[in-house]
Amino acid sequence: MNSPALSEQIKSLYERDLQSGVKPVAAADVPLSYETITPQWLSQFVCAENPAARVVDIRLGPADDASTNRRHLFLTYNRAGQDAGFPSSVFCKASHSLITRLNMGLCGAAHGEVMFYTRLRGLLNIDAPHSYHANYDPESFASIVILEDLAGQVEFCTHTTEINWDRAASMVCLMANYHAAIQEHPGLHAKTFQLPTFPEFWQKIVDRVYMEESSNNGFLACEELIPRRLFERFPEVWPATLRAVARHETLPQTLVHSDVHLKNWYVRGGDQMGLTDWHCCCAGNWSRDFAYAISVALTPEDRRNWEQDLLRLYLSEVEGRGGNVISFDEAWALYRQQLFTALAFWTNTLCPSELQPQDMQPQDAAREFIRRVACAIDDLDAFDDSE
Repeated sequence: MNSPALSEQIKSLYERDLQSGVKPVAAADVPLSYETITPQWLSQFVCAENPAARVVDIRLGPADDASTNRRHLFLTYNRAGQDAGFPSSVFCKASHSLITRLNMGLCGAAHGEVMFYTRLRGLLNIDAPHSYHANYDPESFASIVILEDLAGQVEFCTHTTEINWDRAASMVCLMANYHAAIQEHPGLHAKTFQLPTFPEFWQKIVDRVYMEESSNNGFLACEELIPRRLFERFPEVWPATLRAVARHETLPQTLVHSDVHLKNWYVRGGDQMGLTDWHCCCAGNWSRDFAYAISVALTPEDRRNWEQDLLRLYLSEVEGRGGNVISFDEAWALYRQQLFTALAFWTNTLCPSELQPQDMQPQDAAREFIRRVACAIDDLDAFDDSE
């Protein structure tokens, strides 16, 4: 379905849902707002391990609206639930507003995160949140993901979080873990996991939210942050980006998170890193995640000092976990090439189209990430590997 037709479908069904006020009852029902969630409905998931346990009351935490509608739910249980030690709170992500439904539906993000938590999370031994429930409506794109609440257990990163060597190494090892686990998995090619390929995912964003225009606008708006040599090659940047995306058609595939910017990471116990927000996950080459994570998370100074050692560590971890053996030279070329796909995600975020939330990310975070990736492209003469 083309972008205007799908947009109209989403808008029409949103108006229908807005008028209905229907509360979820069955497990497959998708709540239309946090206010419609009932203790009875939520008990099916949070208390699944104890049939006698029930949620008896829900208190809503403050609203946190950006690319999704996020909220903590604070829970009270009956005696059986209290004795079972079920969680006092859960963290939820949903698409309850029209703009979040448009964003999640047009980009395919609602589908991606639900597929991750229902089909892939259980295959991975990584530090990532566990889900009690995840579902979405493929026509209206109302969605809900109910996660364990990590507040107080971890430090969620921002664009100012310091990533030292140990943290960077932990990030690399975590990516190597899930890349090796799903590398060339039959479920990717048989569509068992129902994941789009990275080029399919990318094209959907380009077609439906006009990513080329917004990414170009974001690039031009950051002239003072982008090295002069790179800025002067502006007409070549989008074509280089498309070539980098197209490479995924012929490269070995695995599960890629695809949005591994620093704000989607958290720190546990000092320097152990964890990864959340899997809404952009798809089937693609490992180099997308590695290039994106390293170029965004590290200051230019640290990246210059560590990037080769981090790449060698990544390759060693993948091989040690039974993944494909990749030569350093091949991996280095892919790393440089995929930097363009990281840059486009953030120039697009800085100047989103009218079909995207205008406050997806704080401007200072977007500008800092653009500065870091642009610096990496310039430092590494990445155009040389974009042909």
